[in-house]
Amino acid sequence: MQQSLFSLQFSKKASIISHDVIMTFFALIGALILRFDGDALSARLSYFPYGLAFAVLAGGIYYTFRLYNSKWRFASMNDLVGLLRAIIFLTIVLLLLDRFVAPYQQNGWFFGLRFLAIYFFLQLALIGGPRIFYRYWKDARARSSRASASAPSIFIGRATEVETLLRLLENSSNTSLKPVAILSPREQDRGQEIRGVELIGTIDDLEDQILQADVKGLSIRKVVMTPSALDSGDDPDKVLDIARRYGIPVLRISTLEGPTFPTLAPVEIEDLLLRDVHAIDSVRVSRFIRGKRIAVTGGGGSIGSEICRRLKKYGASSILILENSEPALHGILEEMDRSAGNTTVTGHIADVRDRKRITSLLVDFRPDLVFHAAALKHVPYLETDWSEGIRTNVFGSMNVAFASIAAKVSCVVMVSTDKAIRPVSILGATKRLAEIVIESLDRDPQPTRLISVRFGNVLGSHGSVVPKFKAQIASGGPVTVTHPEMIRYFMTIREASDLVLTAASHAANRPKTEINPSVYVLKMGQQMKVLELAERMIRLSGFEPGQDIKIEFTGIRPGERLHEILFDEDEPTVETGLIGIIAAQSHSVPPEKIKYWLSALSAAVIKQDLKKAQSLLSDAVPNYNWGEESTSRTAALPKKPAPHEAELPRLS
Repeated sequence: MQQSLFSLQFSKKASIISHDVIMTFFALIGALILRFDGDALSARLSYFPYGLAFAVLAGGIYYTFRLYNSKWRFASMNDLVGLLRAIIFLTIVLLLLDRFVAPYQQNGWFFGLRFLAIYFFLQLALIGGPRIFYRYWKDARARSSRASASAPSIFIGRATEVETLLRLLENSSNTSLKPVAILSPREQDRGQEIRGVELIGTIDDLEDQILQADVKGLSIRKVVMTPSALDSGDDPDKVLDIARRYGIPVLRISTLEGPTFPTLAPVEIEDLLLRDVHAIDSVRVSRFIRGKRIAVTGGGGSIGSEICRRLKKYGASSILILENSEPALHGILEEMDRSAGNTTVTGHIADVRDRKRITSLLVDFRPDLVFHAAALKHVPYLETDWSEGIRTNVFGSMNVAFASIAAKVSCVVMVSTDKAIRPVSILGATKRLAEIVIESLDRDPQPTRLISVRFGNVLGSHGSVVPKFKAQIASGGPVTVTHPEMIRYFMTIREASDLVLTAASHAANRPKTEINPSVYVLKMGQQMKVLELAERMIRLSGFEPGQDIKIEFTGIRPGERLHEILFDEDEPTVETGLIGIIAAQSHSVPPEKIKYWLSALSAAVIKQDLKKAQSLLSDAVPNYNWGEESTSRTAALPKKPAPHEAELPRLS
């Protein structure tokens, strides 16, 4: 099989080389006929055998200039530039032969400069023309074969993105899109064409174009938005509103990276809710991740699974997914198997509370990096099941840190939350204490870097407000908001995951001897009112808030506050040099204090002593204020059976 494939490839390349050699000879003969006549032409045609030898020599020169490394089907400007360089070289060779080797003439030339000029342009046309024609013919056939089965579509976005998309579309055999018009955010682009498709205006012209297409009998069946079209400044809400009225699905393309046609997905409401997101330095992150062995705890969760997807995209050599939920682990492993790439992905059921199990897995795997995304994060549940939050968020994080140090990991990144600053909930307090533990271990004289990354609310993650609001809107309402003045920072899952990878690339490359930032935070802009979020989601769904869909206020839940804070007052911020990311350096805490807090907290959890746990967290966590209402409400609940002492981790 391999031998026959090699034979086929060799015969194709030989036929192309033969074509170029013959065309070179025709260019020489054609230039002679166009330049000379009569006796002058006859005298020069007598050197016919030398022309054949030159044409064969030209074949070797074309091969040297790598003209046969690319297919005619994908002939591009780079190929034409390479061809131009080869022909210029051949023309110079002819010039030297004419000047110093050909029979002497009174003017010093036998063929002359006019002949060389004619030869140059003939050679370029005879060699380059068939390549361009062949690509055009193949593209035309591909477009023709797709035309009847493809859906007439309007593409929306900046010209550079749309051009990339159309180029990928031309080279794809499995897409169902037929571009009939382009809408650009730039009015000055109107009337131009990109790869044969007209730029007919801006988003304001969308409805007119849909109606005009109907008049022509060409019903628009899809609207496709590039990443730039989802920017809030370009009014993407209007696209969704118009398309919904005409029953046209709106698709988005999250990224145009890669050589294959990207995956299309329906535009979701959460795609339109945020400010413009920060573009990360993908070259930096790819260079950092490529070839590394990486472990992810909580890899089946919202953030953990997206981190795994990004790691595979950026070329990690191996990924180990640790997850205590069997369905979640199965889901992400199945997805990773289906996605493209050469990354080896394995997974194990494991709980971060079990240090022996986590240590064994990490030591056996020997990762370069560990991303610790496993956590309990739902505020109301942790207010009730406070001991579970301590066991997972504090002791589980400590277990992952010690296991990573034992496995000689280069860098550990723990996912934290903005609720960790001046916390009023068990979630915030346990995450802040975990940050303190991580920072303390980072200062130890061992090579592993340990940092934390604080997130705001992540749109679309499990338990976030957006899926809840979508479900309430779908059922006809009411949409429930805890308080009209409740405001939050919001970010996308992709943004959160890229922040983790970028922070790791920054921290892992800083020597341990420096005073290093211990916490990284995304510059998330202004906080957004949850009420405004609910109202906008209702409008994007085609309803009017307060009329079609009611909004009800249910009151602040235990452990909640109206505003979130990114940094504590004793955390001086520092610039990282990374776009959209700032960092903080917390004051160090003596290791003896941390050991006391953890030891006493372990005993309080075993005894289910809520008051002792409150006291210890208040002592350990700066500005922790577990309100009286939350305390009394939680204390009145029946106590859970005490966990077995062996389930709690050792402190060293």
